[in-house]
Amino acid sequence: MAAAVIARCSFCAKPNTEVDTLVGGPGVFICDGCVQLCVSVIDGKPSDAPLIAPWEHDLPLEQVLQNLGPVAAATTQVQQNLAAWVGKARELGGTWAQIGDALGMTRQSAWERFGPATA
Repeated sequence: MAAAVIARCSFCAKPNTEVDTLVGGPGVFICDGCVQLCVSVIDGKPSDAPLIAPWEHDLPLEQVLQNLGPVAAATTQVQQNLAAWVGKARELGGTWAQIGDALGMTRQSAWERFGPATA
């Protein structure tokens, strides 16, 4: 029986079944391969390099369009993880007011976004 896909790397989208290690953070994951890539980028980066958002780089349209699908997939994964965490909070007795406070929204907004009608 094949291992179940539990999560995907938020950077390369590989599932946990295709990587050696997948490290989880609050709603995001990174695989060992992407960690190695990050280390090599950080090691080779000049210390005075400016920090700019990826979409602010001078990129051709084709590359920007290629990034839209992976960004949308990462967004979907984050939304699914958030819903799972809200579900866990509810299982543990968390109220909609507490969940709303944790998310910076009203209890009504939290219920409308994550309540039974959305499940």
